[in-house]
Amino acid sequence: MKIMVILLDGIGDRSYEVLNQRTPLQAAATPNLDRLASLGSNGLFHATMPGQCLPSEIAHFLLFGYELNEFPGRGLLEAVGEGVAFDDTDVLCLAHLASVTSDKGLLTLVQKRPDMEDAELGQLFSAISNYEIHGIRFQLQQTRGNDAILIMSGQASPHVSDSDPMIPGQKIARILPISENSEPEQAGLTAQAFNAYLSHACRALTEHEVNRQRQNRNLPLANFLATQRCGRRIMQEPFDQRWGMAGMMIASGSMYAGLAHEIGLTFVRVKDGSNPGKDIRDRIRVALTDASHDFIHVHTKVPDEAAHKGDPKQKEAAIAALDSGLDELTKAAESRDDLLVVVTADHSTPSMSSLIHSGEPVPVTLVGGSIRRDEVDAFDEVRAAGGCLGLLRGQELMLTILNHADRSALLGHRLGGEERYYFPRTYEPFKLTE
Repeated sequence: MKIMVILLDGIGDRSYEVLNQRTPLQAAATPNLDRLASLGSNGLFHATMPGQCLPSEIAHFLLFGYELNEFPGRGLLEAVGEGVAFDDTDVLCLAHLASVTSDKGLLTLVQKRPDMEDAELGQLFSAISNYEIHGIRFQLQQTRGNDAILIMSGQASPHVSDSDPMIPGQKIARILPISENSEPEQAGLTAQAFNAYLSHACRALTEHEVNRQRQNRNLPLANFLATQRCGRRIMQEPFDQRWGMAGMMIASGSMYAGLAHEIGLTFVRVKDGSNPGKDIRDRIRVALTDASHDFIHVHTKVPDEAAHKGDPKQKEAAIAALDSGLDELTKAAESRDDLLVVVTADHSTPSMSSLIHSGEPVPVTLVGGSIRRDEVDAFDEVRAAGGCLGLLRGQELMLTILNHADRSALLGHRLGGEERYYFPRTYEPFKLTE
């Protein structure tokens, strides 16, 4: 049985007066999502626990059945997805130029990403691209626009905090070692070196000719390097070994390319166009016609990006446009008995909140074969709660998928040298001794 997971990034939301106290998903016209909900089992999903706010990278990692202590960091995933060269012992960190003001040496975030020309960005990144102190070398590599990867080599540790508060008006944070980490001395040294590098970068950026010219034109300065989410490579058990299925991911972002590489999924990079329905339909066609993979993850960022624009009505429209591209998937789910369709999201993204992502669970629907059909007839955050799946958390989603695909092994039944969740396709056969 082919398994297709349609991941509608950030589709969960909150209720708003402008939508008559409905969520954008409740308010949107979604005949295809609603039809899928009526064909199978429904419930809610959260990759950790309700109320906890998750970034996409961690939510996806856990959704795929991996553990939080195995997570290698967003910086590492972006670096891999962007093709940045590094050693396995290096620490990778997300970085971008921000605008700050200074008062007695304390910095306040004014603008997260000031609008700048590519040439300006290139000059500023180049001015702070190399630095070394306390045996730790800092290399800054611009990836695209105002995005960069900071590579720390030598005795660097990933167990340090972020400088970026992410919310304008907040103070820039001092880098500190994370408490109770596995390498406290190394983390303490890394924090000291990191703070020294950021101070150097702030001075160099402030004094740079690009910022002098911007100041003369009354434009916001790009005078600080905001950093967050350090990580270092952790060798992962490949997805096919963990779950007994050859997997593929269809997505557009570099982070997803990096995640696919790290856990051993075939990655198909696609571009996001101006028509969300066409984009998702094209990705689903690739998945439906693929004959080489058992598990295919089809991703779209449309709901999440719409929510970040701060208008619930705009997110409602984006969801409706996306639903129009699920027509062929719906027909396949109605007619094919070799297909297991899973529709869900990684997290909720509120359209009106100071939170970037929120902690409410998201709807999940499973359709195919002899899956139980409950009485839910609409795909949304409230109606799904009345479905027969209840609340699935973390690895429970992959276990449920494995079960409905008839791939699960009985707990305690062991063929081969390792106990697996799935019945292994190959194992060493018994041979009579002489």
